[in-house]
Amino acid sequence: MRITGKAKLAGVMGWPVEHSRSPQLHGHWLSCYRIDGAYLPLPVNPADLQAALRALPKLGFAGVNLTIPHKEAAVEIVDTIDADAKRIGAVNTVVVGADGQLAGSNTDAFGFLEHLRQTVSAWNAADGPAVILGAGGAARGAAVALLDVGVPEVRFVNRTVARAEHLVGDLGGRTKAFAVPDLNDVIHDAALLANTTSLGMTGQPPLEMSLDTLPTQAIVYDIVYTPLQTPLLAAARARGNPTVDGLGMLLHQARPGFEAWFGVAPEVTAALRAAVLED
Repeated sequence: MRITGKAKLAGVMGWPVEHSRSPQLHGHWLSCYRIDGAYLPLPVNPADLQAALRALPKLGFAGVNLTIPHKEAAVEIVDTIDADAKRIGAVNTVVVGADGQLAGSNTDAFGFLEHLRQTVSAWNAADGPAVILGAGGAARGAAVALLDVGVPEVRFVNRTVARAEHLVGDLGGRTKAFAVPDLNDVIHDAALLANTTSLGMTGQPPLEMSLDTLPTQAIVYDIVYTPLQTPLLAAARARGNPTVDGLGMLLHQARPGFEAWFGVAPEVTAALRAAVLED
C-alpha cells in the first residue's frame, strides 16, 4: 500500500526499541487491510518520554504503544486512563483524541485472556485456581484478567515474596502470595499455571521447576515467545497438559490500539503469526 501525505501514523516508544515485534505486527495489518498508514519504532529516552508523548498531536500521530521502560511512567503523563491501566499500574496504548488529549489504556489483560480463550476453547474460569509465576507488570495484567472473569483464586509465586504480597495487597481478595519453595504444594490443584517472568527466554536463565504435582488437565501458559516452545511448554506437552504459547498474547493485545488508530478491527491469523516470527 502506498503511503501518502494523508497517512495515519502510529508507533511504539521504548528504550531500546529495536527488539520490538510491533512494527512487523502492525505493518502486516496495514498491508493486509490496504491502509494508508505507517507504524514506526520510536526510540525515546526515559528522560524525554513526557515531551515525546506531548508532541504526538503536533506531529499528527494517532497514538502509540509503549514498551519497557515507559509503561509505568506514562500513567502520570496521559490525560485520562482506563480502569485496567489504573489497576495494572501501567499504560501500553495511547490514543490521541481529536482535541489532542492523550487517552491511556492497558490491553495486556485483554491480550492474555483472548489468546487463552482462542487456544483452549474448553477453558472455564470456574475450573479452579490459577497459579502465576512472577510478580511484575505482566503478572498483574494476567491476574486482573483472570479475576475479572471469575477465577476463584489467583496465587502468585515469586522469588521475592514481598513483591507478591504487594500485588495481593493491591488486588485484594481471591489472591495469595507464596514463596518458590512452596511451588509443588501450590500447583497441586491448579487449573491454570502461567509463567509471566522472563525465565526461559532466549538469553535468560532457565525456568527450573517440576510439574509432577500439577494436574494433567491443567493449562500451562508461558508468555515468553522467544523461543516459541519454551522448556516449560515442552515439559507440559510431554506429560499431556494443554499449553498456550506467548506469541498470541502479543498479537491480541495489539488489536484495540490498531482499531483506534486506523479504524479497522484486525484479526489474528496464522499469516500474522508467521509474519511476526520472521527475522
